[in-house]
Amino acid sequence: MLTGAEKITDVVEKYPQTVAVFQKYGMHCFGCVAARFENIEQGANAHGVNVPNLIKDLNKAIKEQ
Repeated sequence: MLTGAEKITDVVEKYPQTVAVFQKYGMHCFGCVAARFENIEQGANAHGVNVPNLIKDLNKAIKEQ
């Protein structure tokens, strides 16, 4: 279960199905250099994304795999 503390690139590498969720929220940063250093919460905040909703949707995508 994701908490928001995970690095964006780690999540995308482990769970490729999360790419669609990040894109849905306008976060195309999984290919960005900053994604290696930013965790999900930091990236979401930088993009003005509702963190709890993003985490919920990411976890849902992982469970549906």
